[in-house]
Amino acid sequence: TRVFQALRIAGNGEIDNLSAGLEQAFRILRSGGRLAVISYHSLEDRVVKGAFRRESSVCVCPPETPICICCHEMTVKLVNRKVITPSQEEQRQNPRSRSARMRVAEKL
Repeated sequence: TRVFQALRIAGNGEIDNLSAGLEQAFRILRSGGRLAVISYHSLEDRVVKGAFRRESSVCVCPPETPICICCHEMTVKLVNRKVITPSQEEQRQNPRSRSARMRVAEKL
């Protein structure tokens, strides 16, 4: 199943589509609106976590840059600092939920 999953992800360009979708979602979300994303494997979660971290940061310059030159503005705040995972009870009732990870951000 992992080989099929890897082929599906690569063949459909799912990671690229996820990144593009997150950018559009941040752009069209109204002030005070919340974006919740549920990912089901580590590649997706890494992309979501990076996008949320980037949009919730004041500066996205590389660490070795002595002065901020990016002029990036924080557009969202993280609702939960830690990822939300299904409870033991939910995993018992729905075993497929065991790999789900949810992250939530609110537009400023």
